[in-house]
Amino acid sequence: MRIQLLLAFACLIHPAEAKFPDNFAEPLEVIAFGSCNRDELPQPVWSAVSTLDPDLWIWGGDNIYADWYQPGGQRVSYTIDRRWITQRYAAQFKRPDYAAFREKTPILGTWDDHDYGKNNAVGDYPLKEVSRDLALAFMEVPLSDPRWTRPGLYGSYDFGPVGRRTRIILLDNRYFATSPKAANRTLLGPAQKAWLATQLRESSADLHLIVSGSQFIADQHRWDSWGKYAEERQWLLDLIQEQQSRVIFISGDRHIHEISILQPGGLPHPILDVTSSGLTHSWENFPGEENPYRVGEVYPGLGFGLIKIDWSGQAPRVELEIRDTKNQVRNQYQVQY
Repeated sequence: MRIQLLLAFACLIHPAEAKFPDNFAEPLEVIAFGSCNRDELPQPVWSAVSTLDPDLWIWGGDNIYADWYQPGGQRVSYTIDRRWITQRYAAQFKRPDYAAFREKTPILGTWDDHDYGKNNAVGDYPLKEVSRDLALAFMEVPLSDPRWTRPGLYGSYDFGPVGRRTRIILLDNRYFATSPKAANRTLLGPAQKAWLATQLRESSADLHLIVSGSQFIADQHRWDSWGKYAEERQWLLDLIQEQQSRVIFISGDRHIHEISILQPGGLPHPILDVTSSGLTHSWENFPGEENPYRVGEVYPGLGFGLIKIDWSGQAPRVELEIRDTKNQVRNQYQVQY
């Protein structure tokens, strides 16, 4: 079945190819990322990001919408199945603006609920195996990659030599998750949780970027977040403090852009969460909400996130930015480790 899925996807996207990273020896200095992207809508972000020539693009989730399709403003009827999800991925892959971008920009990513297949879907979603294979195929993850050998979409990649090394940790907050109301609720599941602990405990990286479809720090709103899985959120906070890890979360989902900072006791540097959500549609009339960890203002328009890493000192200096489609900086924060 997996080979059939890959062949079907390959037939739809031929002859174009995505650019999976092929140079892990060089340190990352400019990383762009974003989420919440519908293939039938205009996508002005690609030209803006391209001018910055990032070393890496990271999909933060909702990379396509399997459960929402409204060309020309008109909802159409469809059945969410293998063929439909394949068509949505293929339509995004073949867009001329995205095609030009991905031909020169290395790409990694994870998912959230809409590209997983259904709004707020968790581990009992019946098409999750099919959807997982299509997501990996869309991002042209090589068949030799360990992500093909296990359930779920999670994985990690190291870039750069020791002293200038960034570890990208891609989490899967759907495939193994239970309902947040379940008695023994979990977001990651036991296997992914054990894997994540190993990724931090045995890491030689100088900086860790953890990509999560939902927000990690902001936890006082009613939408999806790690706050709905409070025990697992606290477990990861404890692990980060135990390892004294330098961690920046990249998140999406919210249709807004914001930067949040948490300073746990016993950790000499803050934990950051930069949320960039709104590549093709956003919460333009965002009414505001409480987030005591927020720095700067919420940007509710279309845009993307940018991370700049300066390795010239003994420890990295990192600048986080939220940019709009005209490449104007709407929010920023800098941390010197």
